[in-house]
Amino acid sequence: MTYTFELDKRLGIPLPRLEQDFEDYSQQEQAEMLLRWEEIRGSIPDRVKQLERVIIAKQELLNVEEHFPTSCRLNSEIADLASSINELHSWFRVHQDMPDRAVHH
Repeated sequence: MTYTFELDKRLGIPLPRLEQDFEDYSQQEQAEMLLRWEEIRGSIPDRVKQLERVIIAKQELLNVEEHFPTSCRLNSEIADLASSINELHSWFRVHQDMPDRAVHH
């Protein structure tokens, strides 16, 4: 098999890693990849909700934080989490065109 789905630790979901163009895979391999992607894609809304809960908790801490360096750290963490959510939304929109967005080695 010349493709895998590798866990992206920052996003918390496996992402496709293709070693060749999607069209160069057999129809069976393409179908397997698309099925696996749909399973992963279905988990994205739950992952987004999970990250949103973390952001809300950090915002609550930030609202009462008086130590400037800690406030800066919390702001940075919130921004990183928001960036992950934006990227997850992009991946969620990848449906049947998954191969066009897949990461090649």
